[in-house]
Amino acid sequence: MLYVKNLPAWERFGRGLGGLGLVALGLAIFGVAAQWGTLARWTLIGAGVIALLTGFVGFCPMCAMVGRKPPTGG
Repeated sequence: MLYVKNLPAWERFGRGLGGLGLVALGLAIFGVAAQWGTLARWTLIGAGVIALLTGFVGFCPMCAMVGRKPPTGG
């Protein structure tokens, strides 16, 4: 293993749901109401993808930078 997971299971699940919601919002709502290349749309999609990836992998680099310790259980 190249890294130590620093997110508990409940937070990984929440990040996955939140990431899916952000990507869906960026694709659906802004896809209909705005142009293809709007900054708001790509910002939502990018934030959603990052949330999905950190939830899937179980490691958040920003949490590690501020000294968050790995969960003891869950």
